[in-house]
Amino acid sequence: MTVNLLDYDLEGLAAFCEQLGEKRFRAVQLFRWIHQKGATQFDQMTDLAKSLRLKLPQAARVQVPRVVSRHESTDGTIKWLFDVGNGDVIETVFIPEADRGTLCISSQAGCAVGCRFCSTGHQGFSRNLTTGEIVSQLWFAEHFLRGHLGRGDRVISNVVMMGMGEPLQNYGQLLPALKVMLDDHAYGLSRRRVTVSTSGVVPMMDRLARDCPVALAVSLHAPEDALRNSLVPLNKKYPIAELLNACARYQAFAPRDFITFEYCMLDGVNDSAEHARALVALMQEHASSGLSCKLNLIPFNPFPASGLVRSQMSQVMTFAQVLMDAGIVTTVRKTRGDDIDAACGQLAGDIRDRTDANARMAAQRQGMLGGIKVVVAGKVAP
Repeated sequence: MTVNLLDYDLEGLAAFCEQLGEKRFRAVQLFRWIHQKGATQFDQMTDLAKSLRLKLPQAARVQVPRVVSRHESTDGTIKWLFDVGNGDVIETVFIPEADRGTLCISSQAGCAVGCRFCSTGHQGFSRNLTTGEIVSQLWFAEHFLRGHLGRGDRVISNVVMMGMGEPLQNYGQLLPALKVMLDDHAYGLSRRRVTVSTSGVVPMMDRLARDCPVALAVSLHAPEDALRNSLVPLNKKYPIAELLNACARYQAFAPRDFITFEYCMLDGVNDSAEHARALVALMQEHASSGLSCKLNLIPFNPFPASGLVRSQMSQVMTFAQVLMDAGIVTTVRKTRGDDIDAACGQLAGDIRDRTDANARMAAQRQGMLGGIKVVVAGKVAP
């Protein structure tokens, strides 16, 4: 059985080369061919030693999941569906901006967190993705877009782990994938430009701070525990105070001087001025422990099973003004790709329902897709 070389970070690839009786420096050459040049055939890798090129076809492959479909939005957003076997698909979304190209990547097929406001999770959870399946989303999108857009240089400047799944519940596969993204011999992304979004898996936040501190986004959605318990069931295990203390610890290692908090705006649920004032008080309370925050307000993308309604934009702006008046950096996310179901919380909503009558394993923490562009709401953090 051959191994998929997309499953390896550089250290893992070096160990693999040593197993083949090759010098470790050959791994750097191989890594560059795969990730920087997009090569999948070993005979294309002309500067590899002939001995290695002869060994590789019997021992390894470079394999990405099959593309099921590609959809392009009127705003330039592109969404791909990838077949990862056994009837499961994952989705990946590219969001172009004037000054950046952002790729939103999935970490699981489905999600088991249980957030009420994400249609993705209403299919339930199937499995964790492998490192290769995570990395292949970036590999495929980068090399497709270079041809599609007629670009010779790098197209994707930012990666957000905000697609299907809770990344920190797939930590063992996520960590080497992040290392590939950051490696100068692969994609060379800045730690500031790779973001992991989490609904608050506290122990793994602490591990990520030690192992590979990238930018962090936390799905908050409520200023107090009773409300957050109903929206993000993981809060029952890791309540808000424990979560924010973990955020303060993480900030000491983070590449940015703030933690982003995502807040999905739900009409009549969490969007009142009273909720905004409670959120201000919460953030001020934890500022003394060194926590600095940026609030990202996300208009809800409705789907029938949720029973929830998007807040009126006037209410969103009133909420934002309370935060800004308190000196909190606040943005309002502009929905992108909603005409191709690529907006926040919409991923894979019509693909496969993994739930059954007895056990509904619901929900990605909030889907986060489609909104990297921010508009209005005061001072925007860099």
